[in-house]
Amino acid sequence: MSNRNSPNREYPLERTRNIGICAHIDAGKTTLTERILFYTGMIHRIGEVHDGAATTDWMEQEKERGITITSAAVTAKWKQMKEEGVFKLNELQDIRVNIIDTPGHVDFTAEVERSLRVLDGAIFVLCGVAGVQPQSETVYRQAEKYGVPRIAFVNKMDRVGANFDNVVKDVREKLGANAWPILIPIGAEDTLSGQIDVINKKAIIYADNDRLGSTYSVRELQGDEVAKCEDAYAGLVEELCNVDDELGTMFLEEKPITIPDVKRALRRAVIANKIIPMAGGSAFKNKGVQYLIDAVIDYLPSPIDIPAAKGINPDDHSIVVEAEADDNAKFCSLGFKLWSDKFGRLVFFRVYSGVIRKGDTIYNPRNRKSERVGRLIQIQAAQQKDIDVVYSGDIAAMVGVRDVRTGDTLCDEDFEIQLEPPSFPEPVISMSIEPKTKGDQEKMANALQRLSEEDPTFFVKTDEETGQTIIAGMGELHLEILRDRMLREHKVDTVAGKPQIAYRETITQSAGGEGKLVKQSGGRGQYGHVILSVAPNEKGKGLTIENKVVGGTIPKEYINACKAGVTEAVLNGIIAGYPVIDVHVDLLDGSSHEVDSNENAFKMAAIFAVKDAFKKAKCILLEPIMAVECSTPETYQGDLMGDLNRRRGKIQGMDSKGSLCVLKAEVPLSEMFGYSTAIRTLSSGRASYTMTPSHFEQVPQNIVEQIVEQRGGSKS
Repeated sequence: MSNRNSPNREYPLERTRNIGICAHIDAGKTTLTERILFYTGMIHRIGEVHDGAATTDWMEQEKERGITITSAAVTAKWKQMKEEGVFKLNELQDIRVNIIDTPGHVDFTAEVERSLRVLDGAIFVLCGVAGVQPQSETVYRQAEKYGVPRIAFVNKMDRVGANFDNVVKDVREKLGANAWPILIPIGAEDTLSGQIDVINKKAIIYADNDRLGSTYSVRELQGDEVAKCEDAYAGLVEELCNVDDELGTMFLEEKPITIPDVKRALRRAVIANKIIPMAGGSAFKNKGVQYLIDAVIDYLPSPIDIPAAKGINPDDHSIVVEAEADDNAKFCSLGFKLWSDKFGRLVFFRVYSGVIRKGDTIYNPRNRKSERVGRLIQIQAAQQKDIDVVYSGDIAAMVGVRDVRTGDTLCDEDFEIQLEPPSFPEPVISMSIEPKTKGDQEKMANALQRLSEEDPTFFVKTDEETGQTIIAGMGELHLEILRDRMLREHKVDTVAGKPQIAYRETITQSAGGEGKLVKQSGGRGQYGHVILSVAPNEKGKGLTIENKVVGGTIPKEYINACKAGVTEAVLNGIIAGYPVIDVHVDLLDGSSHEVDSNENAFKMAAIFAVKDAFKKAKCILLEPIMAVECSTPETYQGDLMGDLNRRRGKIQGMDSKGSLCVLKAEVPLSEMFGYSTAIRTLSSGRASYTMTPSHFEQVPQNIVEQIVEQRGGSKS
């Protein structure tokens, strides 16, 4: 193991943890991050979110609104102090924990997506009262997609109505997760006093006289704590025997199972994503955080506990290349986030193998360019510390590289590897935007370009018919924050049009198409001829193109031009000019002219061929559908259901949580504008709702006609 570590690194790989803190909005992620930073000695005063003083909420907009908008990276160190930890570490060895605090609001889902792509583990925060909420499910699925091992922390156990057992049940039923308590809260609401440590069979009591909760005592279990702990321990060990071969074999051979055996088995099971340990406490009341950090160290993986990062060879996509977490290997990293500030353009990156030093040259396989790294920075939220070298397994930022996009691989020039970039959802809402003063047009264009480089879910385009600049994103709040940033960071004041829905088009059947561009007007002409077929693709597959041309009827050098034409053609559908999604195109045949053929002619011919095929392929219009969840006192349940039905909503189910009724529905986004005002009015301000993008669905015919009319007829 140790030979993977450079002799100069402060924290060896096995004592490094890269974790994210993610959850539904308002579950208490930032408050928990703040406590972790305090107990690890990184800050000496706890800042609260509601005072606008949290370390990781450093943007002005975050302080004002009390929400997290951008994921912030911080580094902390923790001494592993428990006598029976998993690791045989020397007394009080430091462990380095890189933490990313991610946003909970659905509009900033890209931040969560790109953070989970580069993390080794996550703390999944849930509210002790509300349990699993819609965005908890989204975040959980994102973690599943990237196979990120996680620990769940049930926060807000001091709140009225908090119930740990209900949340454990919720996680098992709603998320289908194999969740097992390891730190059970003692008491709840105003009697919350500590935790039962299930594995060590002890009680941890946090001192009330110390406001910041940094002192606690460990005592023997008393009264009904004993039975509760024994039950939880027996259940956990039984489940570990089922999912962990080593412990299962010990059980079958009737060998004694010790506490260190259980801990090692739990660590293996968590890293293999077979179990999610659950802990309960209250970050705000400073109860339960220290033992949660111990659990992170004990059960979440270090960079060497997870499989090597896999990428493809950029020249031959069928070859899989691996990047082992090893300081002595060739350098390979993933640029997962761009950020512009007063010092220039920062590229946040995670090193998978090798090391990088200030002044080194790195290679980007996407554009095949090499660039020199000007500065390397260790990030502490808004603070920046210059460093000389970044080792494998670490997260840092670099300055001085220009041509980088989110998801680019940055590596040694002689190490041909391209890691899989994070994938991002489609925008669901758009609006026109223009500067308040005409002279700011160029400033606005520059600001929009920088913001769209930073945020992969923010798109900017020009409407060819009206000449307007159109911005698109994940929701009204997302676009509002971006306009606010343009004003503060780029000094451009803008006026926005009414939000528009990002409709999509798709085809429902296969069809063939032919396109020809023939221009003869003396001298060099233009000749391109393409025959292709289109077919519906799997949902979410996007556009795929396959070259099936045989015998060189379309010369090889023009195939890329044909593909470029197809890609351009699907940007404007034939019903109302919206992008066409989930289409597979086969390039079949064509013809060329030895003098008059060129790339542009074939590109245009491909565009004509696609449009021709679309006319026969029965196109339909799709609209974004939102998953809406309303919590309301029962008195107002009927009124809210009636209102959702009027909005073309489909009620998916009803649930009761305490005295509240929870309605779940799927509603078209176009019907949800102004809903926050409507729900307040209907329920006298007592109901609340959350809304997350769910999927695209066909638009009813009567509404298609209205949309086409608004767009001024078809744009094809």
